Amino acid sequence: MSRIGKLPVELPSGVECTIQGSHVKVKGPKGELVRDLHPEMLIEKEENQVLVKRPSDNRTHRALHGLTRALLNNMVVGVSQGYEKQLNIVGVGYKVELKGKALVLNLGYSHPIEYPSPDGIEFEVDSKANTIKVKGIDKEKVGQTSAEIRKMRPPEPYKGKGVMYADERIRRKAGKAAAGK
Repeated sequence: MSRIGKLPVELPSGVECTIQGSHVKVKGPKGELVRDLHPEMLIEKEENQVLVKRPSDNRTHRALHGLTRALLNNMVVGVSQGYEKQLNIVGVGYKVELKGKALVLNLGYSHPIEYPSPDGIEFEVDSKANTIKVKGIDKEKVGQTSAEIRKMRPPEPYKGKGVMYADERIRRKAGKAAAGK
């Protein structure tokens, strides 16, 4: 039995969950998320919790059991608390600023990069500390947006410059040895 799949998804106060077959709609104080889950998974609502059950023990159903429950839980946490990822920008002359709802990044290229805010995503910029906070209710979108911003100038191991996650540790490498002493 899936350890994660058999856990019930608790619905905090203020969160409503509507289930119509495999179509799930979760509404909370921060917003509303809608998702079509796998049609073979059985999703049931009991009082203030949602249970995910699988029809059989075959390999596909076992794989989908924990996934379906995790996706449901991410939706519930998103509409009740929201998600946030922080990115740090390290490097001389590297900076970020917010222009309307778009990010303007100067990352050592010959031109500034303008990154428009996707739907459901909000940016919070601290220009002094050179940090970006990516906020939203959809965990998948927050992670994807953060990854796209990081990809513009990934951290490099020699000087440690670039765009990196706040909790990311870069393994530093030694530069080349001095030639001919």
